[in-house]
Amino acid sequence: MDSQQHIIIDNTLARIGQPEFAGYLCHAYCYHGFCTFERNGKNFRFEQGSCMIIARRGDLVHNLVESTDFAVDVIYVTQQFIEVSTPESNYGTRGHFSLFQNPIIPLTPEQQTICQHNFKAIKRRVAQVGHLFRHDALRNAVECMIIDFFDFHAQLYGTDKISAQNHQLMTQFIEMLERGDFRQNRDIAYYADALCVTPKYLSEVSKKVSGLPAAYWITRYTSLDISRLLRDRSLSFTQISDLFGFSSLSHFSRYGQNNLGAKPSDFRE
Repeated sequence: MDSQQHIIIDNTLARIGQPEFAGYLCHAYCYHGFCTFERNGKNFRFEQGSCMIIARRGDLVHNLVESTDFAVDVIYVTQQFIEVSTPESNYGTRGHFSLFQNPIIPLTPEQQTICQHNFKAIKRRVAQVGHLFRHDALRNAVECMIIDFFDFHAQLYGTDKISAQNHQLMTQFIEMLERGDFRQNRDIAYYADALCVTPKYLSEVSKKVSGLPAAYWITRYTSLDISRLLRDRSLSFTQISDLFGFSSLSHFSRYGQNNLGAKPSDFRE
């Protein structure tokens, strides 16, 4: 694995939704100013002294506006490199769902110093192209960043323990959603059968880990993908409806009304 391809340094969030970053997790720290954006149907303000983690799906970030004095460090890391750098802890599963709802973590002055140190360490390691053990050094630096992010998040939201069994189940469930199974399968029974559990059990585990039932996440991923395609305007309503396996345009319209708050035709206006 070539570490340089798996870690990209940037100083703006303007490129977060571009296709070349589709497989990356975005980690950012704001030094000055602020930026505003919309994600998951919510408005956010990322400002000085905060860090932000967006786990892939940067294409779900919309209407991003940076202030004139906005200064930020951005580190994109591929999912593959994250996996080899993440310590043996189930906390990451809980954090994933929490950050899906709110990707911004406000930091104390001490935490700000730690975060700045971690970002500088990764940038320094990326620049050391002649280092004979550069891959291991980068992996160590990224692991330190992840451990501290775990701590920042746990200090803010608590440290409820997740069993190894629940961790594995939710990891597999989210992987199915990430690969787009919801486009043709929005019944919880489909996911439960694939994971060899009952729908009731999957929903109970989802509540324990994320605070929300499995059906919520299926609907949420579906709604966000539909809203993204409606914004893109390159596909017709019929094409989008067929892509998600709706039986008719009227069914697709009702789904949009119930889950997007507007009919697809109104959503595009």
